[in-house]
Amino acid sequence: MIPLRDVNPSRGTPYVNYAIIAACILFFLYEIQLGAQQLERFLLEYGLVPAKISHPELFQNASLMDRYLPFLTSMFLHGGWLHLIGNMWVLYIFGDNIESRLGHGRYFVFYILCGLLAASIQLFSNFNSRVPTIGASGAIAGVMGSYFVLYPRARVLALIPIFFFFTLMEVPAYVFLGFWFILQFFSGTFALMDTTERVGGIAWWAHIGGFIGGIVLLQVFQALPRSKRY
Repeated sequence: MIPLRDVNPSRGTPYVNYAIIAACILFFLYEIQLGAQQLERFLLEYGLVPAKISHPELFQNASLMDRYLPFLTSMFLHGGWLHLIGNMWVLYIFGDNIESRLGHGRYFVFYILCGLLAASIQLFSNFNSRVPTIGASGAIAGVMGSYFVLYPRARVLALIPIFFFFTLMEVPAYVFLGFWFILQFFSGTFALMDTTERVGGIAWWAHIGGFIGGIVLLQVFQALPRSKRY
């Protein structure tokens, strides 16, 4: 299912959501102007490479910035136009309502924490990999998890494949997001059975960890006092 929009008006302008989207686009534009060798070095430095943490020699030779900064920077990097556009479109659809609910500052912190949790789960699911993990999808999965809890009956207009054709259909958010999570879970479980190290692929466990992390963090953020002003 491909989401086209949600039927769930938000209150106020989602400045932080727009800023995150803009930052990801700017980072990607920087990436594509690098040469192939420069880009590879850049992604190895700022993407999350699990072996930098798990491999004793790499861990000892890396600075604190080299070890831990990629947990943050990796969520602003993307591996291609489709990767970027897909992630930013989903964030655009679901992020505004969560920002409206949490407020600008809290939403930014929430988003970053979801990304850090997702990166940590992905790290432990592929602990010895030397392949950099990049993408905003783990943090966005946290936004989706919180949307699943807050707006389960909001309608999502989606493009749904039926055999060899596509049809437009409005489905409840809990159906769309629930199906998405189940797909990630089964795909992630099968990925754990694959002992080969791949050059590319989908960080299924970042999605799973981000989604669950978003649900848990939402409970924490809603329990905290907040200003009455949006």
